[in-house]
Amino acid sequence: MAFESLTDKLQNVFKKLRSKGRLTEEDVKAALKEVRMALLEADVNFRVVKQFVKSVEERAIGADVMNGLNPGQMVIKIVNEEMIALMGSETTEIQLQPGKAVTVIMMCGLQGAGKTTTTAKIAGKLKKKGKKPLLVACDIYRPAAIKQLQVNGEKQEVDVFSMGENQRPVDIAKASLEHAAKFGHNVVILDTAGRLHIDEEMMEELQEIKANVEVHQSLLVVDAMTGQDAVNVAKDFNDKVGIDGVILSKMDGDSRGGAALSVKAVTGKPILYVGMGEKLSDLEQFYPDRMAGRILGMGDVLSLIEKAQSTIDIDGDKEKEMASRFKKGKFDFEDYLESMSQMKKMGGISSLLSMMPGMGGGKLGDVESLVDEGQLARMEAIVLSMTKEERKDPKLLNPSRKHRIAKGAGVDISVVNRFVKQFEQSQKMMKQLPGMMGGFGSKKGKFKFPF
Repeated sequence: MAFESLTDKLQNVFKKLRSKGRLTEEDVKAALKEVRMALLEADVNFRVVKQFVKSVEERAIGADVMNGLNPGQMVIKIVNEEMIALMGSETTEIQLQPGKAVTVIMMCGLQGAGKTTTTAKIAGKLKKKGKKPLLVACDIYRPAAIKQLQVNGEKQEVDVFSMGENQRPVDIAKASLEHAAKFGHNVVILDTAGRLHIDEEMMEELQEIKANVEVHQSLLVVDAMTGQDAVNVAKDFNDKVGIDGVILSKMDGDSRGGAALSVKAVTGKPILYVGMGEKLSDLEQFYPDRMAGRILGMGDVLSLIEKAQSTIDIDGDKEKEMASRFKKGKFDFEDYLESMSQMKKMGGISSLLSMMPGMGGGKLGDVESLVDEGQLARMEAIVLSMTKEERKDPKLLNPSRKHRIAKGAGVDISVVNRFVKQFEQSQKMMKQLPGMMGGFGSKKGKFKFPF
């Protein structure tokens, strides 16, 4: 889980600060020394760490903080504000040309960073905003790169322009603009070639495209799991080609956080999006304040709500029907399957927990051990082993039916009995507490946690 180690260390530092009634200058310096070590271990650029700690210290040792009623919390607040400033303060969007003018976006990055997949993800985002994007296959070197772009384009229902592997990338880029004008595309996204490492040939190819085609946005995709190397790559691309923004891929992996915290400070270029999975929908807008909240263990409820709203699509009449059943405590196992499906679309229990306040670092691991993904899968297997009639009317579940269900789900009969009993208790609780079933309101429905 991204940032888990860093979050855990920072949480321990903050715990010590909050436990003190008053802070001395030595207390603050000792805490910041631990913050400094945590950031360095997270692979944050050492110059960035030095400036960050200096900025926090100058503010934290001020008279207003030291003499305040709760100096520990004030220091935490300052760390949060400085971390937000470090990552860019404001959310930055891809700058599109006004009106009907065509916007040309050049995607670049090293091989293996997830550039081609991210290119398709960006196209999907822009399509949702009412644009008509065209994906352009300019990677003529990597085997199957063109095919990969075509497959992803088809999944996103976005057109792909290709001239095969025997044309120069600059010629493909120029021809794609004519194609876009002919078929009414207002965003052209060039998927350029990557290399295993930065070389002059790659940079010259990108420079040639920019010299012959008016590129409005040059976006760099870097692998967040490579930490400081990702920052160095970003600096090289910016120095030699010029970039307008960065997209961090593989943020759902075991990234230590160094790239997210260093890119803006080192390159001066904003992070636009973060890739949170392999699905074409797994691309999140980068919000510096929300990312700081995640890193510091404060959660990211806003992103959780937005994820629910964009992922879950419940028909209005169906929503009203479900709400009525929930209020009366009459929900059934079909509703359970629906809620499990919704949770899976949002990335599973781990993804949801990582956005909840206080669930960072070691705490998330503690909760995950209580909410076992395997256990949830077994519960789903039990429901799927029921007939449709049994799901609709749990009262039909007599001992012989339960034995058949247990066999179908590959579990002991005691597991089925326990699950059904818990389900019945949930029904009673919902009937007593109708206010609990309200979710996060949205035009597309309400997000409901599984029972």
